[in-house]
Formats: sequence, C-alpha cells, structure tokens
Amino acid sequence: MIPFFDAQMLEERLSFKTLIECLRQAFQEEYTVPTRLHHNVENPAEGIDSTLLLMPAWKAGEHLGVKIALVSPNNGKYNLPAIQGIYTLFNAQTGVPIAQMDAKTLTTLRTAAASALAADFLSRKDSETLLMVGTGALAPKLIQAHCTIRPIKKVMIWGRNFEKAKQLSQELSFLNMDIQGVENLEINIPKADIISCATLSKDPLIFGKYLKEGQHIDLVGSYKPDMREADDEVIQKSEIFVDILAGATKETGDIVIPIQKGILQKEEIKGDLFSLCRQERSGRSNKKEITLFKSVGHALEDLAAAILAIN
Repeated sequence: MIPFFDAQMLEERLSFKTLIECLRQAFQEEYTVPTRLHHNVENPAEGIDSTLLLMPAWKAGEHLGVKIALVSPNNGKYNLPAIQGIYTLFNAQTGVPIAQMDAKTLTTLRTAAASALAADFLSRKDSETLLMVGTGALAPKLIQAHCTIRPIKKVMIWGRNFEKAKQLSQELSFLNMDIQGVENLEINIPKADIISCATLSKDPLIFGKYLKEGQHIDLVGSYKPDMREADDEVIQKSEIFVDILAGATKETGDIVIPIQKGILQKEEIKGDLFSLCRQERSGRSNKKEITLFKSVGHALEDLAAAILAIN
C-alpha cells in the first residue's frame, strides 16, 4: 500500500519555520521543472470554467513528484477550498511510488511558506502590522507564515464577507495577538507594513493611491492572465519580484496585463526566488521603497515540501 499523507499529517510534519528554510535551500539547488500545463475545464453547472493544473518536478536519480490539481472558483459557496487535488511522489531512479499526499494542504503550506520566504528578503525587518486580503484556505496559513519571519503584533483581515473575516480572526485567536476583521479595505491598506492578498478576484483590490512608503505587497491569487489583485499604480510604485520569471510573465494578470499595456517591462522585474536565495539579487534596499512579490506557484515548492514531509 502506498502511504497517504492527509491534511493532519502534513500540518504536523511541515512547520513553517522548517518549511521556509527547506524552500530557501531548494531554490539554491538544481531541479528539473517543466512548465506546468493549464487546461480550462468546462463546468456548466457553475457557469465558470475550472482549471486543471499538472505540475511535475524532479531531481535526477532521487525524487520525482507530480501534482494534479483542479481549481474550481465557486467552491466557496459549498464551503470547500477552491483547490482540490492529489500529489504523488516517486523514486526517480526506479519509478516506484513512495507516497501520495493531500494536494490542497501541500499547496497551501508551501505557497504560504514561499510568500514568507520572499518577505524575509523584501519586507522591513521591523514589520509589525499585517493586512490579510481574503478569507479562503490560504489566508490563515499566510498569516501564520508571515508571523514566523516577522515580529507581527497586529493582523487585520478583510474579505468580501465580513462575517467570514470575523470568524477567521476568532479561529486564529491562539496566535495571541491583536487579530480583527475589518470592513473597509481602503482605510486599512495604508495602516499595514505587509499586505498579503489571496483571492480569486478578476479585478484589482489593492490600489496604488492608498500605498505608503516602506510597505511590502504579497500577491498570491491571480493565477490566470485575466485576473488581477493590484492595479497599475501598485505596479508602477513597486520594486517587483516573482517566484519564477518564466511563469509570472505568462500566467498572471498582475504581471501580464501591465506588460501588455507597456506599464511594466520584463527587464524591470528585479528578480525571482532563485536569484534571491542564491544571492544573485539583493532584496529590499532601503526602508522607504515599496516591494511587491507575485507568486504563481512552482512545482519545485511542492517537491521540496513533499520530500520534507516523508523524512
């Protein structure tokens, strides 16, 4: 029987402190990561397509992993995470399956850890206030991950449904800090040192006119070229970093649309997690600049997290 690592097992085995450092090391090493495949899947009952994602990665002679995930944007109304799927880890030498894992949990944990890793390079070290935009499955993990690498004392949570924001703040009371749901997004944007945004929005939620000096913007949603979480002014005001250049310049509207409009040139993207972790690019250069990290997801992150989980 191939062992199956469910959500609880992954939560127990992948603490953010350990996972963040695992990813830092992985981005310094050599893996083969083909471009992930996207397929739009008709979903007539919902009136909006689902997206099938196939994400393989391997390290020659050691491990090979592949994630099969289906993103269904309307799952929130069924109290289900938008991302459903399974991850399979193989012995790369023999092809023998080693384990299967709950892809939803693996994805949320590694995504949050990657954002925190980027924030370790890009946010101010004295960042104390976090604004979480979104109340989905990623939101609590992003909050916990950012709290792992920065001395966060206050967390504000905004969602389209204020009741969900309040509920999430109550669920995170174990963090023993000031956590509260907020109703007005615009008023609270300038109050935050770090703004983390994880939504399925097609239209911008973060507007540059509300930003202040020294902030760090963490954009996790917008996984299609027609989806955006930040407007053009945010892009113009920020020093841009991504998790992987090849994916970010093709897959996310937060980068693709500004490039198409001539607002952003590919050459203006300062770096990715590879160049940051390998110290080929420096992160934040001063306390006043606004930094932005755009995550599109990378199969290397899944593989590194899966290997850590079985050890």
